[in-house]
Amino acid sequence: MSSPDGEVSPTQAIIEAIAAEEGVDVTDVEPPAYDSLFTVVNPEALDELFHTTTGTASGVAVRLEYEGYEVVVRPGGDIEVHPLR
Repeated sequence: MSSPDGEVSPTQAIIEAIAAEEGVDVTDVEPPAYDSLFTVVNPEALDELFHTTTGTASGVAVRLEYEGYEVVVRPGGDIEVHPLR
């Protein structure tokens, strides 16, 4: 979901990154084929955390495991996705 300023929310960016890694359309990253993102993180809290740190020099990073990947979310929309070993 995009914010009013057109930025993609961190939760949407996670879904898009997982879809890219899996080689599927973003609309395919949903139950039953994939767990809901809320099984590993509160999406509203994650989005709010990074909404409130936008434009700051925050060193905040959130790491979580989702669908066999380690996902790292940083301010500014930086999302890293790495396969779990």
